[in-house]
Amino acid sequence: MPTYSALTTLPGEDAAQSLALAMERMDPEPTGVGVFEIEDGSGLWEVGGYFLEPPDEVMLEVLATAFGAKPFALSELPEVDWVAHVRRELSPVDAGRFFVYGSHDADKVPAGRVPLQIEATVAFGTGHHGTTLGCLLAFDRLLTAGERPAKVADIGCGTAVLAMAAAATLPDALVIASDIDRVAVDVAEANVAINGLEGRIECLEAAGLQHRRLHAAAPYDLIFANILKGPLIELAPSISAHLAPGGRAILSGLLVVQAEAVTEAYVAAGLCLQNRDDLGEWSTLVLQKA
Repeated sequence: MPTYSALTTLPGEDAAQSLALAMERMDPEPTGVGVFEIEDGSGLWEVGGYFLEPPDEVMLEVLATAFGAKPFALSELPEVDWVAHVRRELSPVDAGRFFVYGSHDADKVPAGRVPLQIEATVAFGTGHHGTTLGCLLAFDRLLTAGERPAKVADIGCGTAVLAMAAAATLPDALVIASDIDRVAVDVAEANVAINGLEGRIECLEAAGLQHRRLHAAAPYDLIFANILKGPLIELAPSISAHLAPGGRAILSGLLVVQAEAVTEAYVAAGLCLQNRDDLGEWSTLVLQKA
């Protein structure tokens, strides 16, 4: 069965979020609506909806006009098993002591490594992207230096690969993984079970650190946040407030050209930059609270 997409762009996050909410009320209703910042400094946001039957073009035209968006670009998408496609394309990832793989590569796990099995899903964080790989390598270096954080939070956890890396190497640590997307939380819980880490990681649906459990467990010795530039900057005061003195934040999801702005936001919030790694066009930051 084909699916249909309707994509547009418009300035401003508030307008984009409002348009997305209006799209969710369409008939036929979309199976999903996404809102993404276009990371080119233009201030534009992309709003996209996906439908199992042709969307109402007149309604889309009305919505575009009402919210000041460009006319929607409509496409019919061929039926593709994307999970199977991604599974074929993904190869195991070496990240220091960590070895990230799919079930189809279970026979390739080297001895003496920390194995993390991640299945191809709709959630982000397979270890192949420069941002996730950068976070794993940064965490590996902390462990090699003798650091043993007792409380760890993975904010915007996606597949929970970073939380699982912490739980697998810090058997006595409290580890919490949260994501704003309920689907991602479900994926995280499934991956935790696959890796035999049930009872070791708490998976929560939360926006940033806005959850009573995240507040109650603070302060943290280590916070991962592999998200996007905008949310990273917005979360700087909150992440700083939830870190223990001497605690560290490992941040990614940002382009090399965005690293300086994110660093400045966290320095202003009371952290100092310890390390920056650039992998291709992506940057990973390690910052420490004074």
